[in-house]
Amino acid sequence: MGLLTGKKGLILGLVNDYSIAWGITQKLHEEGAELGFTFLPDKDPANPKMERRVRKLVDPLGAKFVQPCDVQSDGDLDKAFAAAKEHFGQVDFVIHSIAYAPIEDIKKPVYDVSRDGFKLAMDVSCYSMIAVTKHARQILTPGGSVLTLTYLGGERVIPGYNMMGICKAALESAVTYLAYELGADGFRVNAISAGPIKTLSSSAVKDIDAMFSLYDKMAPMRRNVDALEVGKTALYLVSDLASGVTGETLHVDAGFHVMGAPPASAKELFS
Repeated sequence: MGLLTGKKGLILGLVNDYSIAWGITQKLHEEGAELGFTFLPDKDPANPKMERRVRKLVDPLGAKFVQPCDVQSDGDLDKAFAAAKEHFGQVDFVIHSIAYAPIEDIKKPVYDVSRDGFKLAMDVSCYSMIAVTKHARQILTPGGSVLTLTYLGGERVIPGYNMMGICKAALESAVTYLAYELGADGFRVNAISAGPIKTLSSSAVKDIDAMFSLYDKMAPMRRNVDALEVGKTALYLVSDLASGVTGETLHVDAGFHVMGAPPASAKELFS
């Protein structure tokens, strides 16, 4: 019997096998969870590339619920969660693994981002978590939880992360307010702040390869993490082991976030 045997959950934001959401999916499935998924609707329904990509991953896991959902559409969210309620009845957790910023804006300095680009990034990367939580609380079991993903750029200036850092700061603040508001109903809301991982989203961040190298030299564990390690922490946070944990941003970054300066062994970082 696994840690999540008999538990049900939704994962929003799985794109491909490089996604952090895929690392989470694998760990939750290994521990017995019954999982459902949403994906960004394909622009051309006659050529459903996104749906095929997601189904290729989750069909072998026995996933019976795979639903299109654009988190910018209240109608899509209504339909997706209504379908989830019909399929599952209730769920024990909902995982929000969604972020986006226009490539032309994320590459600009913060002072030069466009108004429309900023609104779009905040809508998808932060407000969608609020909207998802609103719907999730209607189908969560007692003690259920909502989990999202963030990054250190929401707490510290990470050159190249730019506007997305502001979005993550807003997301982390939203987690604390949502945790307060849902706590009286017995629900929990948390975030995982993962180290940099090679995903479709991270490829848009300038100098991301240098960031990977920096973690190898500067993190207390002298390495970075992978999506499966994030998955292990997600497993903890959505399980009964974390029944007393809410409003938390838990770092899974080999300790990088605690460092204020490079270790003496990384002499090349001083030159």
